[in-house]
Amino acid sequence: MFSIRSFVIAALAAGVLASPVAERATCTVNSVDSAKNLSSCTDVVIEAFTVPSGQTVSIAAKAGATITMKGSVSFAKTTSAGPLLTIDTDNVKFAGNGYSFKGNGDLYWDGKGTNGGTTKPHPFLKFKGYGTFDNFIVKNSPAQAISIGTTGGAATFSKVLVDNKDGDASSLGHNTDGFDCSADDVTITNSKVYNQDDCLALNKGKNMKFTNNYCSGGHGISIGSIATDHSVSGVTISGNTVVDSMYGMRIKVQQSASNAAVSDVTYSGNTISGIDKYGFLVSQSYSEDFGTPGTKSKISGINFTGSQTTIAVNDKSVRVGVDCGNCSGTWDFSKLKVTGGKDSKIVKGGATISGGTY
Repeated sequence: MFSIRSFVIAALAAGVLASPVAERATCTVNSVDSAKNLSSCTDVVIEAFTVPSGQTVSIAAKAGATITMKGSVSFAKTTSAGPLLTIDTDNVKFAGNGYSFKGNGDLYWDGKGTNGGTTKPHPFLKFKGYGTFDNFIVKNSPAQAISIGTTGGAATFSKVLVDNKDGDASSLGHNTDGFDCSADDVTITNSKVYNQDDCLALNKGKNMKFTNNYCSGGHGISIGSIATDHSVSGVTISGNTVVDSMYGMRIKVQQSASNAAVSDVTYSGNTISGIDKYGFLVSQSYSEDFGTPGTKSKISGINFTGSQTTIAVNDKSVRVGVDCGNCSGTWDFSKLKVTGGKDSKIVKGGATISGGTY
């Protein structure tokens, strides 16, 4: 005979079996397999390990989780396409503690980047979700280092080091962008990039800040290249140092781009030196620096305000280039001072530029 007591016990057992999976307090990642199924983890600890050839890693913890590095992660040479590691957690607190993601770029570099030669996985790291990402190193990315595609909330990257200095040897490193950003509400601060391409490339998004960073050996701080149907607005670039680079700062819009726009960009207190091509460049002729600018994109609201931005260019460099086909508004250059090099080349394309020494 089936008693009431038996019925209750059976019902309770069924309820337990049907209940949601309980949160896991601390989960350890020390292999590719251990990085799987982290959705219930509130604390993730990354220990030192190597990612074998042909494999990639994705870390997606519970919203609000803390992810803490306690060792460096190295990636064997691989034919896998990038990204080789993805962080995808909402409202995350990522603490790198000074540990590294090692891409072994020297095993790929051939001077051709992503334009040919050895196949190079790119980007190396991809950040999705949103939150804070602090104090980690990217060492020798095969090509582009960090891709930011965060959504759902604000993201702040601080004390990040992208170290691709080894790619300078025989000019083998190429397309080694530091930060490629296509996202809203992103702040990158107190970070350093040593590379052979853009220190920062803002490709689309709004409400972005790039502050108090150091860029060396690459192509400087870039907005773009801006493609069809893409726009960038509400950008603050302040307190940065750029040294020994091809460009200081530039805005580059593809010549063929349509329904594309760059607006409301403020530069303040940047210090730039040792520039080989242009100290500051605005171009709607990309991939050319100065050519026949497109007219189906729009550029407006480009200002140098607040603390003075100083740029010192090399003898053969152009101080300022503005190559506009469709620009508008009054641009305040009163806090821009450029010295050295050759005379500026200015085609305003409908904009008015006031103040400044260049």
